[in-house]
Amino acid sequence: MKFLLKSAKIYNWGATVKKNTVLLSLLTAAMAASLTIGELSPGHAQSYPTRNITMIVPFPAGGPSDIVARIAAEGMSRHIGQNIIIENVGGAGGTIGATRAAEAKGDGYTIFAASMGTIIAAPSFYPNLKYDSNKDFEPIGMSANAPAAISIKTALPAKTMQEFVSWAKPKGAEVKQAHGGVGGTAHMACLLFNKIFDLKPTQVAYRGMGPGMNDLMGGHVDYLCEQAVVMVSAIQGEKVRGIVVAGPERLAAIPDVPTSKEAGAPDFQLNIWSAIYAPKGTPKEIIAKLADALDQTLDEPSTKQKLGNLGGTVPPKAERGPDHLRKTVASDIPRWAPILKEAAATTAAPN
Repeated sequence: MKFLLKSAKIYNWGATVKKNTVLLSLLTAAMAASLTIGELSPGHAQSYPTRNITMIVPFPAGGPSDIVARIAAEGMSRHIGQNIIIENVGGAGGTIGATRAAEAKGDGYTIFAASMGTIIAAPSFYPNLKYDSNKDFEPIGMSANAPAAISIKTALPAKTMQEFVSWAKPKGAEVKQAHGGVGGTAHMACLLFNKIFDLKPTQVAYRGMGPGMNDLMGGHVDYLCEQAVVMVSAIQGEKVRGIVVAGPERLAAIPDVPTSKEAGAPDFQLNIWSAIYAPKGTPKEIIAKLADALDQTLDEPSTKQKLGNLGGTVPPKAERGPDHLRKTVASDIPRWAPILKEAAATTAAPN
């Protein structure tokens, strides 16, 4: 009998421990949920940021996206009160970096330096893309505008756009065109240019336009199309030859390079925008703080000067902020869809 009573007590003690363990697990889960909610609460957003912020740039250092991102990050760091650290994640036309940004936690400590290529063009070329441009990001705002431009290697006999077209067209695939990855802005710009003049070059892909520009300067490829930002210094140093700017006005940084209308190609118009995004689910209060820091950065005369020296421009006040960026993407997608679909049908699907 004593043995049975003792066994019962041990059993009851074990049941109590088990019960307490379950209660402790529930309490721990509740506390974790409370902390998660607290992190995204208005109070947390008010104290944001309390540590460094990472800005993912989906291309290697030295390309136009990287250059513009560093200008934006430097100013935003000062206005938001924390360092913004650049992380270059290149490859696959910017989609590897974009995917990482889309999969990041929406807490404001990861933001994304996007371009037209990663947001507008990539979905047409990458059928297995792991992000949705419209659903997986929260827009913060435009960070810069820059017209596309075309540069050729200095060893070519052509001095003007028309001379280059006359030289390149009969050569077909013998001509080598550099770009920073299928679906990137350099790829988009040349798709438009090649379509207008029926050029059919061999396209040489790089992990970004920094390496592509290096090979153009070295004479390993014949031409490239990209934001003027990436080629201004090379044109100024006569390391490459600028032949056309795809905008309505000549650029002060490279005044000798004619506009597309002056060169005889009025349909070659392309303003390449850069923008800042956050992952989906980032609280509105944090988006507002980041947008305000970007807006203040764009208001600084030094930002205008830095971008101007590179052939870029600061977005006007009316073209900043999340709403305008959202509307721009909505209008750019149908504008580019026919060109991109046609090009995608004849372009090998990237891995």
